[in-house]
Amino acid sequence: MALEMITASAAGTWTLGDRTVNRLGYGALRLCGGFDGPPTDRDEMISLLRRAVELGVNHIDTAAFYFSSSECSANALIREALAPYREDLVVATKVWPGRDAAGEWWWADPAQLRGQVEDNLRQLGRDHLDLVNLRLPGSASDGSLAEHFGALAELQEAGLIRHLGVSNVTVAQLAEAQTLAPVVCVQNAFGLGSTPDRHEVLRACGEQGIAFVPYYAIAREGGDAGATGEYEDRLLAVAREHDVSPAQIRLAWTLHQGDHVLAIPGTANPRHLIANLAVGAIRLSAEDLARLQPE
Repeated sequence: MALEMITASAAGTWTLGDRTVNRLGYGALRLCGGFDGPPTDRDEMISLLRRAVELGVNHIDTAAFYFSSSECSANALIREALAPYREDLVVATKVWPGRDAAGEWWWADPAQLRGQVEDNLRQLGRDHLDLVNLRLPGSASDGSLAEHFGALAELQEAGLIRHLGVSNVTVAQLAEAQTLAPVVCVQNAFGLGSTPDRHEVLRACGEQGIAFVPYYAIAREGGDAGATGEYEDRLLAVAREHDVSPAQIRLAWTLHQGDHVLAIPGTANPRHLIANLAVGAIRLSAEDLARLQPE
């Protein structure tokens, strides 16, 4: 089958809150070339977003801090490309971290979260946000999220947010959040070769019927800069046998970790968009999955 004929629906669906989404979505960070460029072409990014939705993408992950300059904001591009928004499209964003006009990072106090939510509302042109993830800083790995998540729960009660999620959390922090308000998704760094503690969160989400939305599934150690292009021999071998790229196998492996796993690969390249969506049609065997496990 031609790659262009494979849509996001090939990966199957999951219920995200009260919305059914295809398990292959799109991450918006690359729309502006990441945090520091290189710059992208505005018209091309608008076309890419519209093409993604045409191909069945109905879950887009973004943030107000996804910008590379005053001229390029992921949220502004999403609004220009997709507003008025389709009823079946879920646009998820995240708060707690922020960036000022110079690109310097800052972390919001609980009382400042409303301002971050309102920034996303204004930029996206919405009267409410479909899904807001509370992204914890690395320094909070052993701390409580109660004050910040409680503040978001109040904004949900006020009608500004439809659903809540958490990001960069432990199993204990997920449990704490669940005592304050329903959590519909967890967004953690995760991919082939992840440590046991990351798998523990994945399993906890599956047991509770919570969507697990990994970031860096392809990039891994490349982080915000993207994939490094360095791949293990076993990964290269499986990719050759399926006649696909190693990056596609990494993404396929992630989707094979459970029906509750939703992928949000990002790209500014239309060809990569098609290749990412084609991953939904890759079926890894039990032998493939065993071979891909780190030794």
